[in-house]
Amino acid sequence: MILSVKVKPNARASKLTPMDDGTWTATLRSPPADGKANEELITLVAAHFGCPKSTVSIRSGASSRSKRVEIAGR
Repeated sequence: MILSVKVKPNARASKLTPMDDGTWTATLRSPPADGKANEELITLVAAHFGCPKSTVSIRSGASSRSKRVEIAGR
């Protein structure tokens, strides 16, 4: 399964929200420095879908606010 995710770092709370057009919005508490926001995104997606973090990876957009995230085996 591949998700299109728009990331908003430095938020008050972390959450993953589906949008009407099939994309997702992730608000993250972490700053977008040193990969902290990407690590938090992987943790958030794994927790939301109930899968191990090792099955979640960022396929494209690692340094962008628009990302494609893959969940292996789904």
